[in-house]
Amino acid sequence: MEELIREFMSYLHIVKRTSENTELSYQRDLKKLSSYMEQHGISSISAVTETTLQSYVLYLERENFKAATISRNIASVKAFYHFLHKYGYVSEDVSENIKAPRVEKKEPGVLSLEDVEKLLEQPCGTSAKEIRDRAMLELLYATGIRVSELISLTLSDVNMQMGYIVCHDKSKERIIPFGNKAREALLVYLSKGRMELVQNGSENILFVNYSGKPMSRQGFWKLVKHYAQLAGITDEITPHTLRHSFAAHLVENGADLKSVQEMLGHSDISTTQIYAQMGHHKIREVYTKTHPRG
Repeated sequence: MEELIREFMSYLHIVKRTSENTELSYQRDLKKLSSYMEQHGISSISAVTETTLQSYVLYLERENFKAATISRNIASVKAFYHFLHKYGYVSEDVSENIKAPRVEKKEPGVLSLEDVEKLLEQPCGTSAKEIRDRAMLELLYATGIRVSELISLTLSDVNMQMGYIVCHDKSKERIIPFGNKAREALLVYLSKGRMELVQNGSENILFVNYSGKPMSRQGFWKLVKHYAQLAGITDEITPHTLRHSFAAHLVENGADLKSVQEMLGHSDISTTQIYAQMGHHKIREVYTKTHPRG
């Protein structure tokens, strides 16, 4: 099964062009499945039946995995078996009738505008680190991009004159505007903070750490936690909280759902519908009129 999982991962990467995070998630879920099968003496993929997979789902439930985690594991198994059946590794898709548990959708954690203001005001010093941190937080809230997108931005992805960034996905790219507060923070960072941090003049990544290398997701997560504590924010907060807050505050101030969907990069508008149902306007008009820090 391990060899087939490797084949599937190559398929995802080369053919489906999935993101690194998605690939890691599939790999983790399928390794769990492979380990379960191995423990039960099943080494051949042809020996796996629908009953075997149902038993695996029951095992996940007995281990008290959350419904969302079980659903994700089942989705990984279904995608794996769809691949196996499509390319003739198995004669039938035994995952077809496996049902995922009902997952209760929770509203995303959103900060109040007051808490956002407190958070963004925390990096207020003149050190290179604080200048960088202020720019990162401002840009994250100004654009609603994912942390992985934020730390992957290059200098050429930022258009200071027109006030937008370009986010690259494997299959597409999207242009997202940012407002005056983020522009001011970026200008200070680019003229002062980044010059102190970068050790290699050829480094093209926008946000770098003390070593002049790209910031890590873990490093930025710690940064957000640190400033949340300084701001006295007691609610649980992650970097994704600012993305949710960005979307919720836009919609609350009159942004249409389609524009928010495009800025967030959601492939399906149903993902965005959690924020609200609105009319349709142009992205730049929406951003200028509705983003509280535009």
